[in-house]
Order: sequence, then C-alpha cells, then structure tokens
Amino acid sequence: MKQFAGIRGSVNRSDYRRLLRTCGYGVPDVDRAIWCASNSVNMIIEDELQPYKKKKNNSITLNEMHIHTLPWPKELLLGMGESPVKMRVTLSYYIEPSPGRIGWKDKYKYASCGLHFDVNNTHEEEISFIRRISLAMRDEEEGGTTYTNVPERWVIGSQNRNVGSIHSDILESTASELAECNKIIVFPISGWWKMRPHLKCYDKKIRYSLIVSVETPETEIDFYNAIQVEIANRVAIKTEITAI
Repeated sequence: MKQFAGIRGSVNRSDYRRLLRTCGYGVPDVDRAIWCASNSVNMIIEDELQPYKKKKNNSITLNEMHIHTLPWPKELLLGMGESPVKMRVTLSYYIEPSPGRIGWKDKYKYASCGLHFDVNNTHEEEISFIRRISLAMRDEEEGGTTYTNVPERWVIGSQNRNVGSIHSDILESTASELAECNKIIVFPISGWWKMRPHLKCYDKKIRYSLIVSVETPETEIDFYNAIQVEIANRVAIKTEITAI
C-alpha cells in the first residue's frame, strides 16, 4: 500500500483510486467470507431488479430501486456508545456487454446496466432517504452528477467505488451512530439496455448480491447472537419502489 500513499505517507481517495485500478479489491477469501465470529458478522442478500421500463410514450426510463432493512442489533449498538465499529458493504452483479464494439467512448454503451448502493445517514428517515436517492436517479438520468451519500464517512468514496460491476466500501463510525444506519438502497443507473431500445432489452432483470459485514475490535461484543435474535423475530425486509 505504501507505493500508493501520498507524499506525507497518508492514504487519500486518489491513492485508493490508483490502488483499485491496479489491484482491484484483492484476492477473494472464501473462508473469511463465510466465517462469522461474535464480534464480526457477514450478511448476504441475493436478489434481482428490473432497472428500466417502457413508458406510454415509448421512452425508456429508470424503473425501480430496492430498499433492504437489515436485522440490526440497535439496542446493542446504542449500548456500545462511542466504541468503534466498521461496516463494509459490497455490491456485486453481472453485466451484459454491449453487442459489437460500441462502448469505448461512452460509459453507458458497454454495460447493459449499472447498479449503485447507498446507506441511510444517521437520523435520516426512510422517506428522506428514498427522496434523496430518487433525486440522484433523476439527476443521473439527465446526465448530472448528484452525490448520493455523505462522502466523508466512507473510506473509498462513491466516485472511486462506483466503477465496474463490483462496488465495495467501508463505513467507519461509532456504534451509536451506526445504530441508525440499517437501510441500504440498491438502485440502477443508465446502460445500453436503456440507451438502445431497438434491441428490446429494457424489460430484462439483473441479479445482484449484497454483502454487509459488521465488526468491532471489542471481542466481548456479541453481534452474531444479537442479529440471530433479530432474524428470528423478523426476516430482512426488502421493499421495491419506484423513484419519487
């Protein structure tokens, strides 16, 4: 990592961009992916989403987003107060490459569809979260660059992670702040399924995997059993909604 660090030896967002372009996210570790400890838990969600739809005027527009409500151990996190907690979110999906050679000059012409994720901010109500992402979807559809999250709270940052078909980032926070951040939205951006309607791919669905890892250095904390209790009381909730 040192060769990617800045002049002062610290690592900034530009360094992470160079690192990701050179090494990606590293070598997958299956054992770590499926292993859980009391203070380190992995949650896996697999689903599919229809990113686009055809309107009555025959134009193709962005269709739906998914909001996942996680089985969060809120009381446990609040009880931890200022203790450090790390949450890593990874979104993975398969793209369908564009037929022919189109796509070298336009990011929307190679991938069939792009997906992004975001996590609600501390004290952000669900309706406000949905409106924020809806605004970002409309802005992106019109060619804008709305930022979809608070950049300071993410290690890699949305501009660096939202490349390719694997997006991963780390949110480092205090436990009490993270207690409120239990909602994740997966939402589409443009791709050639939308931009090339004559190919009639606008009603296709795209499958994705969402992996959420939560850990703390405090070994006496038991996330695992607390989350198991939440799962027993209710399953993780997913809501399909259109942009508002």
